[in-house]
Amino acid sequence: MTEITVKTHARTDFVDITSEVADAIRKSGVTEGFCTVYVPHTTAGVTINENADPSVRQDIANALDELIPWNGRYSHSEGNSAAHVKATLTGFSVAIPIRNGHPALGTWQGVYFCEYDGPRTRKCVIGVTRCE
Repeated sequence: MTEITVKTHARTDFVDITSEVADAIRKSGVTEGFCTVYVPHTTAGVTINENADPSVRQDIANALDELIPWNGRYSHSEGNSAAHVKATLTGFSVAIPIRNGHPALGTWQGVYFCEYDGPRTRKCVIGVTRCE
């Protein structure tokens, strides 16, 4: 297992962690298997999406803001319920196949740490499992 630190810079921030995931796979020595990326926070998540055009990240953030407004009718007293809902929708883990020692992502895909209650310093856990 590898734990990385992710610094976010805004309330909503999508941080590309693809290179950190690839590095954890490389260091593990696993050539065929699966990599699990897990976020141990309730107001942050992880997703796989396009990494060629940064406007896609902004589109996702805008759509989530429209669907789940920050100042909605929430009961949670900390004032960050929207972040909890967004993280639940995004999810807290992704599984990535490993082929030939590399993450088997699609041509345009990247792995993103999704911040919904930032800016903060967060943790992300990367686990690699051999399936040879």
